[in-house]
Amino acid sequence: MIRIVLAEDQAMVRGALSALLGLEPDIEVLGSAADGESAWRMLQQLQPDILVTDIEMPGLSGLELAQRINRQGLPIKVVIVTTFARSGFLRRALDAGVCGYLLKDAPAERLADALRQVQHGGRAIDPQLALDAWSQADPLNDRERQVLRLSGDGRSASEIATQLGLSHGTVRNYLSECIGKLGVANRIEAYRLARQKGWL
Repeated sequence: MIRIVLAEDQAMVRGALSALLGLEPDIEVLGSAADGESAWRMLQQLQPDILVTDIEMPGLSGLELAQRINRQGLPIKVVIVTTFARSGFLRRALDAGVCGYLLKDAPAERLADALRQVQHGGRAIDPQLALDAWSQADPLNDRERQVLRLSGDGRSASEIATQLGLSHGTVRNYLSECIGKLGVANRIEAYRLARQKGWL
């Protein structure tokens, strides 16, 4: 029997997922939570095999839950079911140790199959999203990435120059390259976009 906890802030979606999965003979829904903090308490109390969670929720997000499970070394696998079909989210989810990543418009039977696959040690990733995640090339080189990461940490161009042993003008050139390559207006937007895409 695969024992799961559901974390989903939309009541109708949570109810539908619970009802659908409850029809499967080898899946037991132990409980469902409307926000990340409630889900975390439920996970500790019920110790399910798998957490099925959305990404965006009040309190802790699905990614933060996955990171916390990973940090605490809990033997709970995580499957994300979301509307966010963005490669950056998928990469961050994989970095957090997530075993499954499905989109909400996938057929219902796909979720049950994915849970079985994950329970048996496999991964279940939406194939189109996986393709997008790996086919979208990272336009930044190592030095640009390094400079942009420090800039995102709130360092000034002078501080970055000192830390990396570069001239102030060279750092400004790198930041300008990042902005141009990513097609954004400033270095803050460049940092946000690069993080979202999983390039930092």
